[in-house]
This record gives sequence, C-alpha cells and structure tokens, in this order.
Amino acid sequence: MNDSFGVSELCAIFDTRQPALSHHLKVLASAGLVATRREGNSIFYRRSELGQSGSLGALKGQIFAVLDQVDLPDTTRMRIDALYRQRKEDSRSFFARNAHKFQQQQDLIASYGQYAETVAQVLQDAPLEHHKLALEVGPGDGSFLAQLSPRFEQVIALDNAAEMLEQARASAVANNLNNLTFIHGDTSAKELLGLQADCIVINMVMHHTPSPAQIFNDMASCLAPGGVLLVTDLCSHDQSWARESCGDLWLGFEPADLGKWAGDAGLEDIASIYLAQRNGFQIQVRLFGHSKNNSPKGNSHE
Repeated sequence: MNDSFGVSELCAIFDTRQPALSHHLKVLASAGLVATRREGNSIFYRRSELGQSGSLGALKGQIFAVLDQVDLPDTTRMRIDALYRQRKEDSRSFFARNAHKFQQQQDLIASYGQYAETVAQVLQDAPLEHHKLALEVGPGDGSFLAQLSPRFEQVIALDNAAEMLEQARASAVANNLNNLTFIHGDTSAKELLGLQADCIVINMVMHHTPSPAQIFNDMASCLAPGGVLLVTDLCSHDQSWARESCGDLWLGFEPADLGKWAGDAGLEDIASIYLAQRNGFQIQVRLFGHSKNNSPKGNSHE
C-alpha cells in the first residue's frame, strides 16, 4: 500500500525462491492487483490503485480494504524492517564516502541553483501562520539554511550522515547563522518527539530514503497546525546510472505518488510547480499542509 519492492527484496521478505515469486506476481499483475515500475534494469512492484476500476472494481477495492486490516506476521515485519535498514545504510554509506564531492554529484542531475529560487519563492508565498520554527531534513551542504535562518526564529537541520551535517554546520558558521540546531539522525529521531514545526523542508532527499511514505508520516506528526511541508524532488526518470553515481535509491517519483503519501499522512496539496531541466530531468516542487483552509490549491508548470 505504501511502498514498492524489487523481486529480490520480495524474495527476502517472504523467504520465497524467485521462480515461485515471479509466478505469483504474474498472476497478480494479470488480475490488475499489482502494478510494475521499471527503474533502470530493475522492476518494482506495488499495489495497483488503477486495478480498482473496471467491472470488478468493487471486488478489488474490497480485497484491498480487507488486506489493509490484516496484521503482518512478526517474521515478515522483521524482514521488512531489515530491508529498510539496509536501504538506509546503503544511502548513509554512500554520502559518508562521497561527502567531499557532494556538489559535483548533485550537478549531474540538478544543481541547487536550478531550483533554489523557485523553492525560496514557494516558501515566501506559503500561507504560514507563524514563523517560530523550521526544520530542514537532509540540508546537504547547508545552502538552503541561509534561506530559512532569517525567516524563522529557530531552525533545525536534520541529517543521518554525520559528514554532511558537518558541512552544513561549517556553512552556517561561515554565513553567521546563529539560530540553528543540528541533529544527527533521521525522521524517526527521538529529538523530534513532540516537535511542532511551522515549516518543514525536504529538498532532493526523498529519492535517497528507504521508505518515502514513512517520511511523510513522520513529518506530518511534526507539523504544527497551519504549518507547511515543502518537498522538492525529481519526477520519475529512467536514468539508472543515478543509483551508482548519485546514491539514489529511487529514480524519481510520479507526482501522484507524492500526493497519495501526503494524503495518507493527513496532508493536502496546496501548490505544485514543475521545472523542466535541459538534461531531460524534471523537478517537482510541492507544498502540503494539514488543512484545505490554509490556501486554495494551485498548479503551474514551467
């Protein structure tokens, strides 16, 4: 319901050999119950929302509703948790090894300068009720912290890679940003318990995370009433080299996926902007909030 998995990952989760699992997946796909998404040479499977339409739509919808009520066996849940830990470790290790060339890697797909102005403008126009606390998840080299610091009384920078967090800290010192707190951890960090941020920013981070849907859930619980969640990430693409060269776990996302994960977390789409890049990539800048009363929905393309 909330994630997609490759065949080898599903084999590990269900302790099943690949030929048998591939057969089951073929049957499920033929019934319209699972959808496939190709990322480079890999195929990922997830529940098919489109499978709920058609003459048997009501039946398929009921199947999903019943499945959602089933508790996963402890062994299966443990294997999924182990998979997420491995994804997270792969991402963390990549940035630990490559922190010194962060900028060069970002420039391969979309440099900060290509979307920074748009993100800053969306933040400026966001229907914020208060400007007390902002949280940036994965601040990278700290460039966007310079946008957040003068707008909010306090700013928290959260990163699970200590090497990247040190880069952000050094940038803050160099720019005399004195209202920042740095936390080494991910969105489940105990330091965030009870946090109520007026603005949460996640720039080009989701495609490095093991479970993007969980990020939305974690951040929704940290968002104050009247606050906004600002997410910038890549739209879906087929450039598989980004996995090895840039440490990407996901080859971008369909806009509908981000919208669904936000909706499942109790958030609504406030605004969406799409930026086309000369190298063929496309960036989506999305603004979400708790209540539809915050602002009328809007969409624009550039």
